Amino acid sequence: MSDLAKDAWRKYLIQLQAHPLRTKAITAGVLAGCSDAIAQKISGVKRIQFRRLLLLMLYGFAYGGPFGHFFHKLMDTIFKGKKGNSTVAKKVLLEQLTSSPWNNFLFMSYYGLVVEGRPWKLVKQKVGKDYPTIQLTAWKFWPIVGWVNYQYVPLQFRVLFSSFVASCWSIFLNLKARSPAIKNA
Repeated sequence: MSDLAKDAWRKYLIQLQAHPLRTKAITAGVLAGCSDAIAQKISGVKRIQFRRLLLLMLYGFAYGGPFGHFFHKLMDTIFKGKKGNSTVAKKVLLEQLTSSPWNNFLFMSYYGLVVEGRPWKLVKQKVGKDYPTIQLTAWKFWPIVGWVNYQYVPLQFRVLFSSFVASCWSIFLNLKARSPAIKNA
């Protein structure tokens, strides 16, 4: 690893220790912006739509990072001192039955209402049509991520790990959440 990367990582760890919520929020926002830029390029957008990118960064900053911070602290409190495969399985199951459905619903709603500016009636139809497929896909993908996260990743890095994987997942959600009229724009 280069000296520049080592220094950046050291400074990041200092900020994570000193200001965990702020650091996780900023990290989630930056990763959300990166994933949106990638999603836009994959979808064939000629010029990056900065309003959309900033709104998705706002989502990561204001919701994704803070939610992950408090969710993982709550999980650590619920399962305090418990270790082993059984505990990891319970954490993954609890996460998949609570935060996974909520986060996918909220993202799709935010995307339709805020990012695209669509009326609730159209967003509700879109969510009703696509949500089941997205959630079923999430239940095939995220339990593996959750297992790795709870089994191997220290608590202070769980949001970073989740945010990084979520940036990849968000590319999929971005491409699925867009309305047909917007896809061809």
